[in-house]
Amino acid sequence: MLRKRLLAAMEMRSKSQSALARETGVDRSTISQLLTSDGARLPNAHVVGACASALGVSADWLLGLSDRPESAADLLATSFAMTDAQRALIDEQIFEWHQEAAGFKIRHVPASLPDMLKTRAMLQWEYEPHLGRTTEQAIGASEDRLKWMRGARSDYEIAMPLHELDSFARAEGYYAGLCADTRLEQIDRLLNLHEQLFPALRLTFFDARRLFSAPITIFGPRLAVIYLGRNYLAFRDTIRVEAFTRHFDGLVREASLSDRDWPAYLRTLRAEIT
Repeated sequence: MLRKRLLAAMEMRSKSQSALARETGVDRSTISQLLTSDGARLPNAHVVGACASALGVSADWLLGLSDRPESAADLLATSFAMTDAQRALIDEQIFEWHQEAAGFKIRHVPASLPDMLKTRAMLQWEYEPHLGRTTEQAIGASEDRLKWMRGARSDYEIAMPLHELDSFARAEGYYAGLCADTRLEQIDRLLNLHEQLFPALRLTFFDARRLFSAPITIFGPRLAVIYLGRNYLAFRDTIRVEAFTRHFDGLVREASLSDRDWPAYLRTLRAEIT
C-alpha cells in the first residue's frame, strides 16, 4: 500500500526520487527502497511524515489508514470557511449556495421572517435603513433570484421560534413600528404561499423557551451555514452537516405548531390586527 500510494503521490506532484530525497532530507537509497520493496517492514515515522509533507498528502493516507489523501490542514481548510455576510436580501454567496444545492432539501432557521416569503412592502421596511435609496434597486435585483429559488425543485423546510411570529403580528420587538397594512399583507402572503407550495414548502414553529437555534441553513447533504451577522460560518464535512441536520430535525420534531397547524394560528393573529 505504501509503495503504491507513494508512487501515485510522486506522479501527481511530478516529483522525482532525487527531488523527494532532497526535500525530505532522506537518503535517495531509502526512497528507492520504499519504491521497490513490498516488504512488511515499514519505514520509521519520521520518513513517512517527511514524505507526506513534501508531497502534500497525509501520512495516514500513505500508510493506508485513510482514504483521504489531503493533509489535516487541507481537510480543515476545505471543511470549514468563514465568509462575509452582506446586509442584503439574497447576496451573491447565499445565491451560489442555493444554486449548488438545487434539487436537494434545504433546511432553514432564519434570523427573522424568511426573505424569500416577504412582500415588497415588508422588504422595503426592513432594508431601507441599511440600503437607503438603493433599496428599490436591490429588491428588484433580488426578485429574480427569489423566483429562481422557488422554482429550483428544492424542497424548503423552515423552522422558526414561535415568538417571532407573535412579535411580527403584534409589531413588537424587532418589528416595532411596522404598520398594520404591511403586516396584514404579509400574513396573507404567507397563507397564500402555504396553499400554493405545500408540501414543497413547510414551516414549523418551535418554543424558544424549550429549544434554541442560531440562524442556520443546511443545503442538502453538502453544506451547513451558520449566520453570525457580519459573517457566515460554512461547514462542508459530512459529520458536521449531519449533526446540524439532526439539530434541525429535532426542532421540527419538537415544534409547537406543525406545518398543518400554523395557518389557523396565523389567522387568529390576523384577526387581532383587524
